[in-house]
Amino acid sequence: MMWTPQLLINRPIPMATPLSQPSDTYDLASELLLGMRLVGVQYKRIEMAPPFGLGFGTVPGRAQFHFIGRGPVFLRSASGALHRLETGDAALLPHSGAHALLSSPEVSCQDIAVFETTDLCATVRAVRSNTDNAASCSSGALIFSGCMEFDLGGMQLLVASMPEVMLVGTLLDRYPELRAMLDAMERESQFRRAGFAGILARLADVVSAFIVRGWVECGCGDATGWVQALRDPRLGKVILALHRDPGRNWTVAELAAEMDSSRSVFAERFLAVTGMTPVRYLTELRMRLATQWIGHDRQSIETVAFRLGYGSLAAFSRAFKRIVGQPPGALRTQANAAD
Repeated sequence: MMWTPQLLINRPIPMATPLSQPSDTYDLASELLLGMRLVGVQYKRIEMAPPFGLGFGTVPGRAQFHFIGRGPVFLRSASGALHRLETGDAALLPHSGAHALLSSPEVSCQDIAVFETTDLCATVRAVRSNTDNAASCSSGALIFSGCMEFDLGGMQLLVASMPEVMLVGTLLDRYPELRAMLDAMERESQFRRAGFAGILARLADVVSAFIVRGWVECGCGDATGWVQALRDPRLGKVILALHRDPGRNWTVAELAAEMDSSRSVFAERFLAVTGMTPVRYLTELRMRLATQWIGHDRQSIETVAFRLGYGSLAAFSRAFKRIVGQPPGALRTQANAAD
């Protein structure tokens, strides 16, 4: 389902449903999003002469961003929903599900990987139609795409609640500064001035972060499940306490006190809303943070274990392997190899 907080453009958008003003949910979620990391790892500047159909596969743990420097372009999502994107529009697919960019809805698709590419800079590659007609290509569609690491740290559970397609065009009233960013992306895409590829990459990261924050501030759309915990003022206080101090040796009694209820009522409510016990939730939260701190921040395993309240490295390693599926040393090795 496409997320549309408020319609701000005249052309019709599929499945558009206005949302209410920001809910109380956003106060809690915004604080928890302080650890959000949305960083592009691979970008493409794509020029295509019609007809064309570009297929993008699923990349686990990654999001996909598309900006239309010259359109229109049709985006067909994994569910089959079709969205028309005009010049200056942008879309974020938080799950990076299989999808396609098309010159028209009826065009057949080819995987983006079959097209020849050339390097523009260290992280940006140029993709063009497999045609000798440069003029038709330069007057066709112009797209800037980014494949991004999408890490919300302790809030990673929120990703599962996000819609498959999130459009930036619906955010312009709440964030008017986005228009300047989109205009800058359009100019950089068109004129290719010195350093344009790197500038486009940084702008794409910022615009994507705005999209995520806008969705949270509008109450997370019609998301259910774990998001219900954030919408429950009393239970939300417990979630916030756990995220603020994940290394504390929390007891069920202490958490129930945060909710101002009995232990039995708290435990039953927490399980019903989140689908897990408080102890399990805290353990998974700690391991999500540990993965970020070890894999991205390059903190030592001993430091992470101490920060998360484990009395011994062995106890931390056992918990990490049980939740993540591999020992923390293996994650450290993989992170070092990627450098």
